[in-house]
Amino acid sequence: MNSYRPSPFANITPVVKNLLIINVIFYIATLLFRKGDSFPLVDHLAVYYFDSPKFKVWQVVTYMFMHSPMNFGHILFNMFALFSFGSTLENILGSKRFLNFYLITGLGALVLQMAVQAVEIYMMTGGFTINVDTYQSTNQEHLMTLGGIYYGPMLGASGAIFGILIAFGLLFPNAELFLIFLPIPIKAKYLIPVYVILELVFGVAKFSGDSVAHFAHLGGALFGFILIKLWGIRRPGGFL
Repeated sequence: MNSYRPSPFANITPVVKNLLIINVIFYIATLLFRKGDSFPLVDHLAVYYFDSPKFKVWQVVTYMFMHSPMNFGHILFNMFALFSFGSTLENILGSKRFLNFYLITGLGALVLQMAVQAVEIYMMTGGFTINVDTYQSTNQEHLMTLGGIYYGPMLGASGAIFGILIAFGLLFPNAELFLIFLPIPIKAKYLIPVYVILELVFGVAKFSGDSVAHFAHLGGALFGFILIKLWGIRRPGGFL
């Protein structure tokens, strides 16, 4: 007698499934079109500061489907989180609203990240925009920071993923979650706020060698919270 075992992907919702597929396609394409040590798709589809000569308007959307080709864990953890929490949220919001939620939180992540970058530039130069190719300063640290802002790409679905995590925590605060390095159950209402606080600490402290856009994560979380409140999404046992 053959026993039927349902696939772990059987209950995946349509928008989550398509988002997973699109992200994987973008990642594979990034690797396939590699030229030596460079990845041309990153230049074109990741997003740059709005005043950067490398900025293009479509990047505000395409960046959230790109992931670091040098760090497989980047796409792995984002897609695992989307797979783990996305379908639950899509079932509550409906597919159309969930897609809007994903895209808006991704855009919100970018808004906060660029706002922080603009403040950094203003504090160093007295303006929100400069001609980065001709700007001169005796402060080498400022020049390095400006170069990083203007020519450093931001990419990844992390902002939208943080929006999903916040929404899940608000609607399912007593759900027990597991961390890979800490295999004991922790309720979402404890774990997710701690995660957000850590992002804020890391973003403010700006540890040396840290290339993570922590304020983008916070932007996604903030916009996720705002959307759940504005849309009046509630469920029994949730915070809202």
